[in-house]
Amino acid sequence: MRGGIKGLAEYIFARVLIRTFRWMPRSLAHLAAEMLAWCGFHLARRQRNTGAHNLRLAFPDLSVSERDRILRGCFQNLGRLLVEFTHFHQLNKGNISEYVVHDGLENYLEGLSRGRGVIFMTAHFGAWELSSFAHAVYGFPLKFIVRPIDNPRIEQLISSYRTLSGNIPIERRRAGRDILKALKQNEAVGILFDQNTTRNEGVFADFFGIPAATTPSIALFALRAGAAVIPGFLIWDSKVKRHRLRLDPPVELVNTGDLSHDVLENTRRFNKILEAYVRRYPDQWLWIHRRWKTRPESEPSIY
Repeated sequence: MRGGIKGLAEYIFARVLIRTFRWMPRSLAHLAAEMLAWCGFHLARRQRNTGAHNLRLAFPDLSVSERDRILRGCFQNLGRLLVEFTHFHQLNKGNISEYVVHDGLENYLEGLSRGRGVIFMTAHFGAWELSSFAHAVYGFPLKFIVRPIDNPRIEQLISSYRTLSGNIPIERRRAGRDILKALKQNEAVGILFDQNTTRNEGVFADFFGIPAATTPSIALFALRAGAAVIPGFLIWDSKVKRHRLRLDPPVELVNTGDLSHDVLENTRRFNKILEAYVRRYPDQWLWIHRRWKTRPESEPSIY
């Protein structure tokens, strides 16, 4: 837990940044975010180097200039996320369609009609905080899994925005029982599944042809509860200047009765689904995360 003067300083900075963007008109906020993204690209050396390395691994055939363009877009995407997050208070049923278009809602409703709950399978893609938030504004609130931020003041600040539309957070460290309870009640649970995990907590499933330590939680909970898994990703459409919340049909799960086998095979399917989206919209995924940090036993570090 971060405390003392450093923790307070971090909180003050976060609060000032969020409130500054909150009271800006959207047009001005987007301009400020673009400038901030430019600064981030040039000043955040460690994150930039991580992103560049990840892009070389995923797209070895692309030119250096093309990978650089994608990485710059990644930082710009974070700027859009900041704008959307700080303007959550402006969103309501009357205006949400001006900012987010629901695409594939019938797929979500089909999953819900099965009566065993829905797992909203998503990732750090597009303005990801807006995806579940907008879904709730449209009338479909859900519960979502979070790992609390180390600084409790910042965690409280961020949570106050995330829950404005009626969504309810579930802390990751005690998530199991709450997730199963929600699914049993035919509720929806959002899970981000694209970050590196430890060797003990994850399974290795290929992502861009490289074994990636991936959480098995989506497969485990879906198999145990019989829940529908709905891939949902928020895509920025630069032509119309709106986000598109794409909800795909329920994933056909492998269910042979061999839990270890089925968890691995389904997790592989989930990674392939995400990879297809990232290949189509490469500048909208979070490349600056060390996705392949955890390696299989005896395999050298990628980073």
